[in-house]
Amino acid sequence: MTANGNTNGAQSRPSTGIKVIVVGAGFGGLGAAIECHRQGHDVEIYEAFPELKQLGDIISFGPNAGRIFYRWSNGEIVRRMRPLSIDLRKYGFNIHKYDTGEIVINQATPEYSVEAPNFNGHRGELHEVVFSYAKDDLGIPIHLGNRISTYFEDENEAGIVLESGAKVSADVVLAADGVRSRARKSVLGYEDKPKSSGYAVWRAWFPNKDMIADPLTAQYCENGDSFNGWIGPDMHFLFSTIKDGSDCCWVLTHPDEHDIDESWSFPGKLSEVKEAIKDWDPMCTRIVSKTPEEMLVDWKLVYRDPLPTWVSPKGRILLVGDSAHPFLPTSAQGATQALEDGVCIAVCLRKGGKENVPVSVRAHEKIRYDRVRATQKTGESTRDMWHKTDWDKVKENPEIIQFPRQDWIFNFDTEKNAEEMYDEVVKGLSDV
Repeated sequence: MTANGNTNGAQSRPSTGIKVIVVGAGFGGLGAAIECHRQGHDVEIYEAFPELKQLGDIISFGPNAGRIFYRWSNGEIVRRMRPLSIDLRKYGFNIHKYDTGEIVINQATPEYSVEAPNFNGHRGELHEVVFSYAKDDLGIPIHLGNRISTYFEDENEAGIVLESGAKVSADVVLAADGVRSRARKSVLGYEDKPKSSGYAVWRAWFPNKDMIADPLTAQYCENGDSFNGWIGPDMHFLFSTIKDGSDCCWVLTHPDEHDIDESWSFPGKLSEVKEAIKDWDPMCTRIVSKTPEEMLVDWKLVYRDPLPTWVSPKGRILLVGDSAHPFLPTSAQGATQALEDGVCIAVCLRKGGKENVPVSVRAHEKIRYDRVRATQKTGESTRDMWHKTDWDKVKENPEIIQFPRQDWIFNFDTEKNAEEMYDEVVKGLSDV
């Protein structure tokens, strides 16, 4: 064990005797469970879906997530994820002006360290790697097909009641079941509804067959992985090819004022996409035209007011990931921050011990809250930077349109930070 907590593998800590229930088997839930396992806690996952499905399209993990993945079994998980992820070290990121199609700048892809790699790949494929690691390599119990009816807590324990009527208790519950988590009511004391962010994303993932057949689009698939973005008024279109150009993926963020109730992901219509970009570089329409309509999703970007707290009144239920703080995709940090949550709470629980679970949960919130809020804001600032581009200024300095890569986000070691901050934060809590 090193001083900053940089341990590797599954058996790096003695048992703490702390029983943890994680609700949700997405990246946030799996990451929290794996980290709790690493820190010596007894952890189980409950997930509503009855089976694992390869859903979704592209997902990004910055090097601050890569640093977490690398510590799982001495880099073994990183080695499994790498072949599934885009490699842009040669290609970089071409940023185009929306109407002329000209490449304004090629943003080079930095070389990340072996111990803090960057990953962009298919959500379902990368999720399967992490799911299998938790279930098969580490033996973490994952109970699929268990929908949560309600959460409960008292001074000594917390738990969940399943729709089957079964009751499961633990020392702490980590609710990682997304923006519609029922734990939000347990934490807040009231129902909060999602709001439209004013934007939606059309998104698609499809094989390159029709792209290769067209000489004008084949260029994106015949020279390895690629990444291109067209930036325009109140919209941006990002297109990438992956796995040596064999798979294609695009997302188009655009204004959308539909009222949001419970469902915010719908089948998309190619005709609506083409109408939105009819005045853009014809290459955008050409790429969209190669998309099988059944692979197109219309995803409404939901906004939630920042929560005043992620912690329940008795300190034994904690919201993590999207259930606590949904991110806009332009931050490229939503899944990564969910992973950071899991690392931090696992460290805090170990440092506090079984007798001090509520203190540890509140310390986690203190350690994480300001960083998460600041990172969330980058999603809005990047979107606004692209959607309100001053092209005259870009002519003078094309670098101002590059995707931000902030050191304070990417170079952060959340495990080291939690180890170093915990005692001071707990002292601050006791002084209040």
